[in-house]
Amino acid sequence: MSVDKNLSDLKSYSEIGDFWDTHSTADIWDEMEEVKFEFAPEARRRYLVAIDPLLLQRVQHIAHRRGLATESLINLLLEQRLHQVELEVV
Repeated sequence: MSVDKNLSDLKSYSEIGDFWDTHSTADIWDEMEEVKFEFAPEARRRYLVAIDPLLLQRVQHIAHRRGLATESLINLLLEQRLHQVELEVV
């Protein structure tokens, strides 16, 4: 069985980590395909912002219940609130 087949069978990050602990790309170099890609200039950047731990827990809970990523819910809530504030100022 090829190393590539073993990679596709891995089901968790832990299994993937264990695999790469004992292998290197040199082990599968001949099985790898060349990939071309570009980074878009408008690619999102991440900014670290301190959030109160209890507030974060509340957001995480709501995001989980709605099937959203915490980051997505925070961005949505921030966008909605900023829109409200902008309307109040005008």
